[in-house]
Amino acid sequence: MAAQVAHHPKNQEFTIEKEGHSAELAYSLPAPHLIDFSHTYVDKPLRGQGVAEELARAGLEYARSHKLQVITSCPYMEEFVENHPEYHDLRSADSGS
Repeated sequence: MAAQVAHHPKNQEFTIEKEGHSAELAYSLPAPHLIDFSHTYVDKPLRGQGVAEELARAGLEYARSHKLQVITSCPYMEEFVENHPEYHDLRSADSGS
């Protein structure tokens, strides 16, 4: 069963709370129409359960629905986007990919 992803625009993060543990995908909005996914963290007990992937997909779908181009300062997000062609159209020319 997929965990519920919460979006906290004020804190610029997507989070998952599960079994008393948490995970987050942090971002910034460095320019109009641009989102930079800067950091992903998953508490150890949640690792290996697809939690980071759920956060990545939620963040990227948010970017798509808000017509934002994506920069991936976070190494996890950079690799995730590279390995999922359905998100290649979101990459910013400034992302280096």
